Parts: sequence; C-alpha cells; structure tokens
Amino acid sequence: MISTDALRALLPEGRVFDDPDVLAAHSRDRATFCPAGTPAALVRARETSDVAAVLKWANDNRVPVVPQGARSGLSGAANALDGCVLLSLEKMDAILDIDVDEQLAVVQPGVVNGVLAAAVAEEGLFYPPDPGSRSISTIGGNVSTNAGGMCCVKYGVTGDFVRGLEVVLADGRVMRTGRRTAKGVAGYDLTRLMVGAEGTLGVVTEVTVALRPASAQPLTAVAFFPEVADSARTVSGYLAEGHRPSVLEFMDASSVKAVQQIADLGFPAGMAAMLLVQSDRGDEAPADLAAFEKVARAMGAAEVVVSDSAAEGEMLMQARRLVGDAHEKLGKALLIDDVCVPRRHLVDLVQGMQRIAEQHRVQVLCSGHAGDGNMHPVVAFDDGDAEETVRAQQAFDAIMQLGLDLGGTITGEHGIGQLKRDWLGRELDEAGLWASRAIKHALDPNDILNPTRVLP
Repeated sequence: MISTDALRALLPEGRVFDDPDVLAAHSRDRATFCPAGTPAALVRARETSDVAAVLKWANDNRVPVVPQGARSGLSGAANALDGCVLLSLEKMDAILDIDVDEQLAVVQPGVVNGVLAAAVAEEGLFYPPDPGSRSISTIGGNVSTNAGGMCCVKYGVTGDFVRGLEVVLADGRVMRTGRRTAKGVAGYDLTRLMVGAEGTLGVVTEVTVALRPASAQPLTAVAFFPEVADSARTVSGYLAEGHRPSVLEFMDASSVKAVQQIADLGFPAGMAAMLLVQSDRGDEAPADLAAFEKVARAMGAAEVVVSDSAAEGEMLMQARRLVGDAHEKLGKALLIDDVCVPRRHLVDLVQGMQRIAEQHRVQVLCSGHAGDGNMHPVVAFDDGDAEETVRAQQAFDAIMQLGLDLGGTITGEHGIGQLKRDWLGRELDEAGLWASRAIKHALDPNDILNPTRVLP
C-alpha cells in the first residue's frame, strides 16, 4: 500500500484524500457487473501541474492511476483498482475561452456538457454533441469515450468537434495535440488517438472544441407503430430519401411505458414502438416533418403527431431524455448495452433482440439513436435471483454477438472499459490488437494508466 504522505508532499494542500468513506464514494461508475477495488488515495486535481506531478510520481513508483470525471460512465472504466490513485478531474471545470469569431471554445475536462452548451448558446453558438447524460457528464468524460448523443445523426460525435487537446502522458510530460485552425494535417493525428482512449494513453487536461452557429428552433414529430420492425424500416426509408434530421430517436413499448409511469405525456397505449424526429432547418422544417409523416404512414404507423411549436417539441423530447431515469425506477438491476449496426440492419437488430429476450426469459427494453444505428438495449432483471442473473448476462452477450454478426460494433459511444474488454478481442482482428497493444506500450510502458481497461 502506498503512503499518501509522498503524494501530499508533491501537491498543494487539499488535493489528496485517503478517508475510507471518501474513497468508497469515488470507487466506481454506473456500470453493472464491473468490480471495483480498494484505492489507496484520491487526488482532486485543480490544474495541469497537479496531474503531471501525480503521473510522474506514479510512473516512477509503478502505481496504477485511474482517471475520473463525473463517474457517469457505463463501462467500468472509472472503477478503482486495488492500491490505485484515483485522479479526479471534476474540479478542473473552467471554461477558459469562447472565441466567437473562430467559433471554438477551450475548456478544462471537468466542465459539464450542458454547462458548456448553455454558455456558448449565450454567444449565439451551438455545441452539438449532447449525450443523454449531458446534465451530469463532463467534456473530459465525453472525450474519453468519444460520446455521441441525440443530435449526432446530423452533426457527428464528440471527436468530430475536438480540435486539440492538452494531455499529460504517463511519465508526467505535457503534450499538446491538434490546433485551433479549422484545418491541419501536420504529423500523426494524435488528437484522434487520444479521443476514445478511456484514459489508457494519457490524461486530458484541456480540450479545444469547434462550435457551430446556433441553429433554428427545431420542430418535432412522433410516430407510433404497432410493429417494432415497421419503425426500423421507417428510419431507413426516411434517410434513404436524403433527409438529414437533427434528431431521429427510437423507443420501444417497454421504454415508453416506463417513461409514462414517471411523466404522463399522453402517448397512446398498445403501441410497440415510437420514433421521435426533429428538424432544425428553419423554414424547411415543416416540409422535413411532412416527409417523415408520409414515410411513417406508408410503413404502417398507426399515429403521427407533428408539433406546432418548439415548446411542444421540447415536451415530446422530454420523453426520450427521461428514459434513463425511467429505467432506474423499475426497481431492477440493469445491464445497459450499446451496440451500433448499419442502418439497413436495424430491423434485424430489433427483431433479434426480441428473440433473445424470449429465449433467455428476461426483459429487454430498448431505446437509442436510430438515425445512426446506435441502440441502447437494457436487460432488466432480479439480481437477487442467481439463475435469472445468469440468464441476463447471457442475453447481454447474445445482443453483442448479434451486433457483430450484423456488421456492427459492440459499442457506439459508451466505451469498452471493463465491461466489454473481452469482447474487443472478438471485434478487432489480430493485427488490430497487436497495433493497439504496441501503441499502449509505447506511450505507457509501465502500464500505470487505467490498466486492465479496454485492451484484452
């Protein structure tokens, strides 16, 4: 066990904590079935020099370091390891610059996504990546997993907006990647390498993100389907016509019912699925939604509701944003999956998940970003029943295998962490695994940065 005195000697007062209750409270994220060890210390960094000092000391002494943001992740990447230092970036939460002319912002990793979005909106700008956890998740955490969100069908994911990073390497050296310019291809793309690395290659201490001009207030429509497969066909059919909505989301009947139990939004009973679409194209938005209604009805929609105002649309969007809270109020343990498939295989995915639920006799609820094929099936089960728990794990694995069989990926935005580490070996080929391990060893030869995470 390490001595916290050595850490305290390196850092300003009030940075290092070793109270058991404090450590326990910071020992895990929101993932299910991901063990958490007993950390030796928690460091609440407030500036880059704190991070650099911790990593240099940890590298010299071969002590594992687990970087943490808001611990809102769903893959176990922020869970403690025995004897590790938990390195929290939550207190590094300053918006350093909003450059209106260049349409970019420079922020520390602890800035909450929704806080950044609100701040740039005051300047007439727009930060599109908006994960469902935007009210609590941090930009550093979003960068760590290359998080997506509901607007990504049109605008792209976090990595598409990261211009540059400040990163502390395993040995404590500080590296800057990327640039503030709109274009630049000098050298290897180290920014892209760090985005999505889940703290295994370096610790991000500053992020430069691109912004967009504020979009028009969106208009919204919802369509209800008696058959799940018809909703999936609507997604493919609508996008195949060339439409690019700013939001195109899916909710199955179980998810709609769960939301209705915490917020009665007046949705019709007896429907198997719901699609929610938005267009932010101003004067063109009514035509976009009319086209969606036409496709949805042709595919078998029982009811389509087109909002008359942005306020009504926001009420409809609330249904999708409440899904996570609604699932948690079911009173069951949850295994949250995150598979992404080509859109043409959405029908096969949703039908396959129905078969998996029946085969393993567990409840599978599903919502997700249908417009880019990224679905979030949730296996709900009684974790007090050992046999049902095994069946839940088997269903979870079957859904991941289904995603791979359909030409997809085991994670679209939640990351690998601990939860899907073994599965990464099935998705990547031998050469891909070799290259990934070689990069990890080159940047972190002593394996102190989030060891046992991501790579099998």
